[in-house]
Amino acid sequence: MLVAELVIAALVAILVIMTVMRSVRIVPQARARNVERLGRYRKTLEPGMNFVIPMIDRVKPMIDLREQVVSFAGAPVITEDNLVVLIDTVLFFQVTDPRAADYEIVNYIQAIEQITATMLRSVIGSMDLEQTLTSRDKINALLRGVLDDASGKWGIRVTRVELKAIDPPKSVKDAMEKQMRAEREKRAAVLTAEGVRQSKILTAEGEKQSAILTAEGVRQAKILTAEGEAQAIGVVFQAVHDNDPDPKLLAYQYLQTLPQLAQGAGNTFWVIPSEVTSALRSVASAFGGGVEAAPVPAAEPGSGGRARREPPGRTPAIDAALVAGNAPEIPDMPDTVSAVLAAAIPGANFVDPLSPADPAGAETDVTAVTPEADPAVNGTEAGA
Repeated sequence: MLVAELVIAALVAILVIMTVMRSVRIVPQARARNVERLGRYRKTLEPGMNFVIPMIDRVKPMIDLREQVVSFAGAPVITEDNLVVLIDTVLFFQVTDPRAADYEIVNYIQAIEQITATMLRSVIGSMDLEQTLTSRDKINALLRGVLDDASGKWGIRVTRVELKAIDPPKSVKDAMEKQMRAEREKRAAVLTAEGVRQSKILTAEGEKQSAILTAEGVRQAKILTAEGEAQAIGVVFQAVHDNDPDPKLLAYQYLQTLPQLAQGAGNTFWVIPSEVTSALRSVASAFGGGVEAAPVPAAEPGSGGRARREPPGRTPAIDAALVAGNAPEIPDMPDTVSAVLAAAIPGANFVDPLSPADPAGAETDVTAVTPEADPAVNGTEAGA
């Protein structure tokens, strides 16, 4: 009898312990559990210690209230331009109402996946491939708004939707790659052309500035040279007028410049200017003291009124001085000119064109001809 009482007491104790254990339920943080009493929803257990009635209340599986991430495999979607692309999506959601998530939908994860694929087909179907590849933010915003509205009654809040990958067909990839390569080559060619253009522009600008500066330098140099020559001429002119030179000295200086006209390797013919006669008279007067005025010769018949001028010789004053022995022997004027020019131009034989022809036929390199002797060259200073 005692043994039977002990067994009954032990069974009662075990039953009480099991009842207590089954009546106490501990729920972790950010979790929730729904309780059904006699098959009907009774309450939702909050995080912490909760008590239920064993054998009457049934506690359903735990629901996670934290934000969850689920990735969906690529779903085939047809674009507006009839291209099939595979799109992988990533969904972020959170259960806000455990009771609705448990009783309004059987499997909310599968429901979210299916509605995401449906909405993708609806959104992508109104876009072409180019817009699909470049409008990810727009697609994400549209999907998030639609999914949030559809899953609100399930006690789920969709926080974010992202397109993880958009995989077009291989043929489209190859075409896009060729297009991108052509675009890059085009940009490279344009940049190269722009660089060459800028280089040529800068080079032309530099050459232009260089030419302008060079021209400015030449202009300034010529101006300074001209100013210097003008000042030098002015100084010489002023000195000549200040010193009041004798006309005989000027005639002598004039004769000294005549040999310079015949200098040069190609000069074989030299025309004596008409002013040489006046200069020779001045030089002759310097040697002889005075020169009588020569009579004007009469015009020759058939010469058009031009007078024939005889070659100058020694004047009567010079002859008288030579006879008296008071003056040195002075050669004829043509001989004097020939001597002056021969001394200035070595190797040249100068003769008077008006003198009688040399019977010996001596060789002459340069011939001095007065304009009066040759009317064809009258008024011409030099000829080659």
